[in-house]
Amino acid sequence: MVTGMEVLYGSTRNDEKKIQASQAILKGLSEDGGLFVPDHIPSLEKSLKDMADMSYQEIAYEVMKLFLTDFTEEELKNCIRKAYDSKFDTEEIAPLVEADHAYYLELFHGATIAFKDMALSILPHLMITSAKKNHVEEEIVILTATSGDTGKAALAGFADVEGTKIIVFYPKNGVSPIQEKQMVTQKGDNTFVIGIHGNFDDAQTGVKNIFSDKELEEKMLRKGFRFSSANSINIGRLVPQIVYYVFACAKLLGNGKIADGEEINVVVPTGNFGNILAAFYARNMGVPIAKLICASNENKVLYDFFRTGSYDRNREFMLTSSPSMDILISSNLERLIYRIAGNDAKKNGEFMAALSQNGQYQITEEMSRQLSDFYGNYADEQETADTIRTLYEKTGYVIDTHTAVAGAVYGKYREETGDTRKTVIASTASPFKFTRSVMNAIDSKYDSMTDFELVDELSRLANVKVPNAIEEIRTAAVVHNTVCEKEEMKETVEKILGI
Repeated sequence: MVTGMEVLYGSTRNDEKKIQASQAILKGLSEDGGLFVPDHIPSLEKSLKDMADMSYQEIAYEVMKLFLTDFTEEELKNCIRKAYDSKFDTEEIAPLVEADHAYYLELFHGATIAFKDMALSILPHLMITSAKKNHVEEEIVILTATSGDTGKAALAGFADVEGTKIIVFYPKNGVSPIQEKQMVTQKGDNTFVIGIHGNFDDAQTGVKNIFSDKELEEKMLRKGFRFSSANSINIGRLVPQIVYYVFACAKLLGNGKIADGEEINVVVPTGNFGNILAAFYARNMGVPIAKLICASNENKVLYDFFRTGSYDRNREFMLTSSPSMDILISSNLERLIYRIAGNDAKKNGEFMAALSQNGQYQITEEMSRQLSDFYGNYADEQETADTIRTLYEKTGYVIDTHTAVAGAVYGKYREETGDTRKTVIASTASPFKFTRSVMNAIDSKYDSMTDFELVDELSRLANVKVPNAIEEIRTAAVVHNTVCEKEEMKETVEKILGI
């Protein structure tokens, strides 16, 4: 592929060794526990004006070719074509909806009705292509932890993909009923779903420990297996996420909603930091984003970090109505820390060691100054519910709980700053995924209904067809019912693989 400079990837904890994009996608996580980061962020080659009339697929190619420089044009276009097809229930892939002074970027039109589909529908194709490019003979075992959405989106993406198995761990009582039903009814001979007694951070830590277990790795290679990750730590997840911010700006320009060069703000509800990091990368590629507004729920570790420069996970873990953000260890933040530490792997490694040992670290004032593009705030449960109800009463538009966290934080930001720039809010999940919380927010009278009665009522209220992802699970049989203790995760993996 003939583009600008080749982009190579190094670890945030040891950046001496550089590898190609396809190798970083295959590994998922570096051997030293670090995350792969590009050695530079490339600039867009086409202007937003040039991209204003392009399809989502065409913009995806323009963005991704700059990061995945060892993929040929044919390979990359093939991956994009297979990913962004009729699995999405709208031709636009990521429509923008204007409601109450903001543009909601609907990232939930894929197979599992959450934003994770945007990246996880392409990751299996990137991974299989990467395996072929690197002459990998072993079967790839995707091992992932989920706070609700990644799991189902990864399962749907990898189900029956030749040469792969996928094992997903989730917190047994820490996801919504619909999220759980979506996972445990997943078909596919190569799919395995396990609930753990613990929270998402326990699941994520368990997965990271399995990844860094050298003895297990050798055992697996002897049996013809190798691990990779579908979590947001995989660079093959992050790069496709950059696309939709470029797309949103290009469409706003094409629709005459912004002038050429006019800056916008972006609000992202986030627990793991990957989705807002993608917006940060888009900004560094030349997309005119002024403020990156980071919205947290009551697990407000990121809000506190932006306010004080101290990252401290030593606090009570809250179960909220926005469970995909119930996270105290934001894995992707490490990529930003590495960058503001002057791309210094040693310095970043010290912060991560402190986090691992003491549960906290404090960045320097010089590093804090580099975070001026970000604004952090949070919404509590009441504010989240009020945002859903108010927006519905004002406009008839219904949003889910995670998007409502972003809406509430955007309201606080506007009040604090008086900034009235045009703003895109990342709408990360369909309200149908969290029907009970959404309908209760609109009116508590709905609480007596069953989950699927609520689905039909929401469809009537919002005047939106019930998504296929929900219709499918109404009568689907439970296929996966394994539950284990958090200490038994490694043994469970070994049992599944027969090693």
